[in-house]
Amino acid sequence: MAQQPDKIGREVLPIPDTPSRGKMALDARDAEFPPIEPLRPPKGAPNVVIVLLDDMGFGAPSVTGGPCNMPAMQQVADDGVLYNRFHTTALCSPTRVALLTGRNHHSAGIGSVAEVATGAPGNDSVRPNTVATVAEMLRLNGYSTGCVGKAHQTPAWEVSMSGPFDRWPTGEGFEKFYGFVGGETNQWSPTLMLGTSPIEPPKTAEEGYHFSEDITDKAISWMRGLDVMTPDKPFFLYVSYGATHAPHHVSQEWIDKYKGDFDKGWDAMRVETLANMKAKGLVPENTDLTGRPEGVEDWDDLNDTQKTVYARLMEAYAGMAEHTDAQVARLTDALKDMGKYDDTLFIYIAGDNGASAEGGLDGTFNELMALNGIPQVLEDIVPRLDEIGGPTSFNHYPVGWAHAMNTPFQYTKQVASHYGGTRNAVAMSWPNGMSARGEIRDQWHHVIDIVPTILESAGLPEPYFVNGAAQKPIEGVSMHYTFDNPDAESTHNTQYFEIFANRGIYQDGWTAVTHHSTPWLNREWPSLDADDWELYDTNVDWSQAHDLSKEMPDKLRQMQYLFMIEAAKYNVFPLDDRRYERFNAATAGRPDLAGDRTTQTFWPGMDTLFENTVLNVKNRSHTVTAEVEAPSGKLDELGRWLGDGSNDGVLVAQGGRFAGWTLYIKNGRAKYCHNWFDKDYYYVEANEPLPSGTVNIRYHFDFDGEYGGGGTGTLYYNDKLVGRPDREDRAEHLLR
Repeated sequence: MAQQPDKIGREVLPIPDTPSRGKMALDARDAEFPPIEPLRPPKGAPNVVIVLLDDMGFGAPSVTGGPCNMPAMQQVADDGVLYNRFHTTALCSPTRVALLTGRNHHSAGIGSVAEVATGAPGNDSVRPNTVATVAEMLRLNGYSTGCVGKAHQTPAWEVSMSGPFDRWPTGEGFEKFYGFVGGETNQWSPTLMLGTSPIEPPKTAEEGYHFSEDITDKAISWMRGLDVMTPDKPFFLYVSYGATHAPHHVSQEWIDKYKGDFDKGWDAMRVETLANMKAKGLVPENTDLTGRPEGVEDWDDLNDTQKTVYARLMEAYAGMAEHTDAQVARLTDALKDMGKYDDTLFIYIAGDNGASAEGGLDGTFNELMALNGIPQVLEDIVPRLDEIGGPTSFNHYPVGWAHAMNTPFQYTKQVASHYGGTRNAVAMSWPNGMSARGEIRDQWHHVIDIVPTILESAGLPEPYFVNGAAQKPIEGVSMHYTFDNPDAESTHNTQYFEIFANRGIYQDGWTAVTHHSTPWLNREWPSLDADDWELYDTNVDWSQAHDLSKEMPDKLRQMQYLFMIEAAKYNVFPLDDRRYERFNAATAGRPDLAGDRTTQTFWPGMDTLFENTVLNVKNRSHTVTAEVEAPSGKLDELGRWLGDGSNDGVLVAQGGRFAGWTLYIKNGRAKYCHNWFDKDYYYVEANEPLPSGTVNIRYHFDFDGEYGGGGTGTLYYNDKLVGRPDREDRAEHLLR
């Protein structure tokens, strides 16, 4: 049940300190003062654990009838409730800021992912100080707060070692942070941060490292430590897995669990999943499947190579999903071992948006190719099928499987207009705070409703001042009323959606939507006023399968006006459908940390520098210079250092195994390599060893001038040309 607010005034945070009142005396032996009472939330406030998975659609987890076996999520649902009409924003950064603030994503400044921010207030990626996070609210009310995993809300120009760190997790109310800052990471070899400092993983992939397991270890250790040190103090733990975002990395044993399960294809899988949903009572019996989106073929029309590769890519995804759920089981087991589970509000959100179509129509062995619009040759994947999911892959399934994982809805991640992009399953338990066990809740809710739910459950008021800043009102509504009242009417009655100009509006079961752009199709999109709007009555058409726009034009027009009102209210305008163009800071209108500088000097120890914080060398001529001290001894007859391998190593690198470039020393010679998506490698190697002493090594790239094209690389020692490739072996720079 909800906790009643205590006598402490908590609307202004931090709570002002008040002097202790007692009996003063000259001699301490004669003085009397009440004991110091550390700040705590209201009595009975629960621990709060939020588990957020990435890129998982409504039709993926077994709890909703999907193919990915997720018993831990089922257990949470069995211990409480499962929501079948819960919604996200259709993209990761926006959902995460909405989840943590209780405000709509444009209200919080994050209308899209941070890397494509613009100058518009609803899309600038700068969460204002008038929009405090729930972590800060809880911390200032006496909670311990910690975050492990993915954090993708920091502006791209603030992820450098110089900060500012206000919008890093530790600046947003989390006392502890261990994870990565960005959209995705290599699960076998992540770019890790402890607080705001880079840190190496505790072991390698060859030694058994996996990111999901690592952050779960850290979360459990943190909870256990708190239980020992401050057992009376509740905690807030946010576990934000990088899974099941690509790359779909997981060990072979988990992939093997699904061998052959997807040979039936995505069409049959959608039929099977919907039947399972009906059997579970999650959807009405009259729910219809929606059609395949543009470009996705009938499974039966595919050739054997396509079927083999596509099925294997999906097996890796499902294995990763089950492996991640197994880590959640470790969390709940740890809470039970500590005797804390029954007093914990445990919120398990299966996806920050619908399943992802970012692998393209054919899927990919290396997702970076798909993100750069480079098609994958399926025949190239066949010899490497057994590597999928492992450290040498960066795999992602094709659009057809994304659509299937969003059964029964239309479209995918990034398409905020339709429920395929925004409907996600949520299991919620609190054994000592709700009487429900294993029940379905069909009230309509949105991710902005999580914060008010937490506050009501903890008996905490919505603060109107936080750290001296007057706060925007929380825009979500509490879901607490649903805990013990399955028949309650929905209280979240109106909600807009918008990502990349894919937009829609919900009100009392009606939805008006327009699909403006498609993630996997690279084309010029129509003008915004030329978009076709659709109308659905989801009170009777649960899956948005039957468009009523032609039959009910007046109702459609009313809903369109409502969208304009809500969009204006929450900072949605101007609508912006640009994708690739917005990766360029100058085009997008956001700050660029490098600014107008044309040179940067990096010193030893400056590692883990993010791409958006250094000079952009893509699609332009550039020079990389390194000054080294070549050892004396072991010289040839001309006094050049021969090298014995002991001083070999990387001087500077950007990227890694799956794409990028590096300047390095090997066998006493300078060498440059451009890794074109782990497919082609272009080298420029010095034709002689380094001279002994101080050597200025310089690599120059002369750009051809064609965007996405190439150029010619040359190497110099102390201004002496020592390396130039043959024209057919030129150093191509195709990274965009």
